[in-house]
Amino acid sequence: MDITNQTRVTEFIFLGFPGVLHLRITLFVIFLIVYLLSLMGNTLIIFIVLMDITLQTPMYIFLGNLSFLEIWYTTATVPKLLDICLSQVVTISVSGCITQYYFFFSMGATECILLAVMAYDRYLAICSPLHYSLLMSIRMCLRFSAGSWIGGFIAPLPPTILISHLNFCGPQKINHFFCDSDPIFKLSCSDTLLVETLGYTCTSVVILSSFLLTMSSNGYIVVTIIKLSSQKAQKKTFSTCASHLTVVSIYYGTIIFAYVHPPAKHNFTIGKVISVFYCVVTPLVNPLIYTLRNKDVKTAFRKVLARKILLLTTNMQRI
Repeated sequence: MDITNQTRVTEFIFLGFPGVLHLRITLFVIFLIVYLLSLMGNTLIIFIVLMDITLQTPMYIFLGNLSFLEIWYTTATVPKLLDICLSQVVTISVSGCITQYYFFFSMGATECILLAVMAYDRYLAICSPLHYSLLMSIRMCLRFSAGSWIGGFIAPLPPTILISHLNFCGPQKINHFFCDSDPIFKLSCSDTLLVETLGYTCTSVVILSSFLLTMSSNGYIVVTIIKLSSQKAQKKTFSTCASHLTVVSIYYGTIIFAYVHPPAKHNFTIGKVISVFYCVVTPLVNPLIYTLRNKDVKTAFRKVLARKILLLTTNMQRI
């Protein structure tokens, strides 16, 4: 497209969720409560893992990484969403939009890889318990964690570089509450075939490969559990991976629906609703599931809380 006589756009306007003011205020309150609970829940998990030495094992180190990731994953989009709910016009610069795009997809890719690594960790613990400490040592756990972060931040880099070279000439309205891929491509007056193909390829490869690895590990786990002779042993073993299965089902169910599809077929209204689930709801669901369904985390929380109360009581008595 010839852009020589067109004015380049320097900022975008988010359309968000249109509606009357009282509806937007209601959405603001709901999103704010969920956001704050998500921050508190994930911070609490990190605190418990750091404070209780019994939880400083590969499984909970990965969980701590996931909680730290969720804090930044939701922070990449929700503050702007809250602003959109209250303001008439919310803008973002083109460079700021591309930056948000990169960090959002970096966090998403990191979570996909990390969930696959967590599934592999559970596979080793349940299917190869005698070799687990050798195969998943603390050093190996830290390598897997670092690899998840590095791989997650490298994956969206090529499409981000191509997006930064696109021209935007108008319209400047983004039909979303954050800088997602499809709305950005729709606003460009450049040829987006290459960047769309690369973007969808990278996204599909990361999502589907990590999903297949995760489900393969869980499949082997299920087979191993079935082979256990004792029902008590089956129940105890299944409880250790049930939380992870729940998180995987919720997260992959939404992102596969949102991103694994042909570039031309996309409904922005449905896309925004689905985005709320993996941007706002899932980061809150994860700490709830891992704390409510995990006896070790609940026990550790009680121990840490008891120590803090005892310490506070002792200090007050000294005063």
